[in-house]
Amino acid sequence: MKKRLFLFFVIGFHVQLHAQTNQQKAETLIKKMSLEEKVGQMTQVTFAVIAKGGWGNTDGMVDPAALKKAVIDHNVGSVLNTTAHALSVDMWRQIITQIQDEAKKTKLGIPVVYGLDGMHGQTYTLNSTLFPQNIGMAATRNPALAAAMAKVTANELRASGIRWNFAPVLDIGRQPLWSRFPETYGEDVYIGKTMGAAVIKAYEEDGLKNPTAVASCMKHYLGYSAPRNGKDRTPTYMPEIEMREYYLPQFREAVKAGASTIMINSGEINGEPVHASKYLLTDVLRKELGFEGLIVTDWEDIKRLHERHNVAATPRQAVVMAINAGIDMSMVPSDFSFYDLLIEAVKKGEVPMSRIDDAVKRILVLKYKLALFDNPYPEVLARNNFGKPEYQLLALDAAHEAMTLLKNQNKVLPLAKNTKVLVAGPSAQSISALNGCWSYTWQGQEEQWYPSDSKTILQAIQDKIGAINTTTTTRKGFDDPMNYDAAKLTTAAANADVIVLCLGENAYAESPGNTRDLALPDEQLALAKAAAATGKPVILVLTEGRPRFITGIEPSMKGILMAYWSGKKTAEAVADVLFGDYNPDGKLPFSYPRSMGEIVMYDRKPTEEVREVFNDNVNSGYDPLFAFGHGLSYTDFEYSDLHISSAILTANTKLTVNITVKNTGSRDGKHTVELYSRDLYASITPCIQRLRAFQKISLKAGEAKNISFTIDKNDLAFVNAKLKTVTEPGEFEVMIGGKKAKFVYQ
Repeated sequence: MKKRLFLFFVIGFHVQLHAQTNQQKAETLIKKMSLEEKVGQMTQVTFAVIAKGGWGNTDGMVDPAALKKAVIDHNVGSVLNTTAHALSVDMWRQIITQIQDEAKKTKLGIPVVYGLDGMHGQTYTLNSTLFPQNIGMAATRNPALAAAMAKVTANELRASGIRWNFAPVLDIGRQPLWSRFPETYGEDVYIGKTMGAAVIKAYEEDGLKNPTAVASCMKHYLGYSAPRNGKDRTPTYMPEIEMREYYLPQFREAVKAGASTIMINSGEINGEPVHASKYLLTDVLRKELGFEGLIVTDWEDIKRLHERHNVAATPRQAVVMAINAGIDMSMVPSDFSFYDLLIEAVKKGEVPMSRIDDAVKRILVLKYKLALFDNPYPEVLARNNFGKPEYQLLALDAAHEAMTLLKNQNKVLPLAKNTKVLVAGPSAQSISALNGCWSYTWQGQEEQWYPSDSKTILQAIQDKIGAINTTTTTRKGFDDPMNYDAAKLTTAAANADVIVLCLGENAYAESPGNTRDLALPDEQLALAKAAAATGKPVILVLTEGRPRFITGIEPSMKGILMAYWSGKKTAEAVADVLFGDYNPDGKLPFSYPRSMGEIVMYDRKPTEEVREVFNDNVNSGYDPLFAFGHGLSYTDFEYSDLHISSAILTANTKLTVNITVKNTGSRDGKHTVELYSRDLYASITPCIQRLRAFQKISLKAGEAKNISFTIDKNDLAFVNAKLKTVTEPGEFEVMIGGKKAKFVYQ
């Protein structure tokens, strides 16, 4: 034991010494830098600024004169993004090499750090591996799988010469209108912080100097996902108690997990833009959470303090507000206005040099951690980590585990492989509708950039049961009018045993995905009604990034499979589930709403649960179409023997909760066991239930396992009226699979 403790001490000492060395190197370098060189490091421009033809660039070629203007004349410290679409690995490596060659010509030779949005795989490299969006990964309830996905993403980013990934999104998904909902881990805090921390560790744990790691960027701090009107980059209004209970914990956990950078909410909270909030950026993020890494804005956000938020009377005042609030780097990104304005502001005494030095030190420390000063060029070994065959197997595993079976009336599924199937609906021959946003292009809709071996749902079903058993009324592309021809569907159904109807959303990202209505478009609803009217069993496959209302058509659907946007292998995973080659095990990471007027979260308050009608209490407040955590299997699981280790929990003890889970069906299957708690009485209205832990297990037919959870007082904590996170003495319940047990915390 002594030897082991000594080893831990030595490792910890070396980690601390390395960190100190990076700090010291940065401080030494800063003393040699001019104001212009410092402000240049704080400036981040988009690739179009240095590309031939600017925003019109399509081939990734760099304009030497434009590159010189950025790196030599303006000392730019960071570049991001692509122009029209994803580029090849070799083109990215060429771009990075050209940029770093230019950086070496500067007086101090400070390398440039390049950042990309690798949101569900390496977005902007052709033939990279795309996995389920975060909402689909949350459905897997498998942090180890999420971590494995992040490892592949890091490998393929680094193979492309990129060392900074603008991921993961840690915004909680409690506003389904919000267009970035698919990038969240759903409505639950615990899933969000657990998955987020696992992904961040996976990105960085190999050590940022190594060619298998990238700097992560937790985003978007804070409250970005809760706009009042549901539109992207629009105002959020929330009390701080709500912010601290639901929106801050994921970032607190991410800081503990070692995230190197953070990106800021483009919107505002209670009228104050977050990127101008010294309270949120300095007092909370720096001092309270202890974050020491780099703070970067999102796209144009400092400019918008003047142009849109109207809190800064001039562009220079906008720069002053943001930098003094705590921003380290400005994603300008299309010009050098930030550079000019910040230099002017410092010379006028509006921004102290100490604030500049602090920001630049954090930027340089990141570059030292990434070993850019040792070798700024794409590593030879990293190139070998791109496109390995095992990545495709992992993508299929992830898509399999994301599939969430919402309905299986009379066990219509799985289908026999000699079934005559009519495949209909706009998603049937759309690749983009299976992958969603950040897929080789920003919006993900340009299918010519997807890998040539990407399969549609129609192709995957044909592969499964043969073309002779498969007919379709669809054509390639989500928006082709033929995909919505209800009359043609009715005619074709005469020769089918079952209809697989593929509805949902085409890909979208950020503001272009704004919607005024969560209802499915009328032409899709008409298609569903026509399919049901044929009298043939209809299996609804939903490929969507957020819950679109299906309440009106749900009763006539015999089976419903939620496929999300599950990446490269979505089609294969759908077919495997439909025909029984994979037993579905996904669990909804959000409450699927029944109607726009009933969007209530699973962790509702008792005061939301009860509706008073003429003084009669009716428990109808939480009435989703499908509840949070819902997900069917082709086998059955039974819970028994819930046992807690003690009826009393104290501040210095832990409580062990045991339960037996048995697969009582005839098929092997995976299953997520979820532990919820309820505080029966508290100083503020407690939630009906909160998810506190989960475990995913595999059980063979007839097999039983005893599952154990350990919780302590911190797992029961909440934010009180004084904005303190506390655990109050009193009576609690733990709940697993419909079983309950009470204990007292004292």
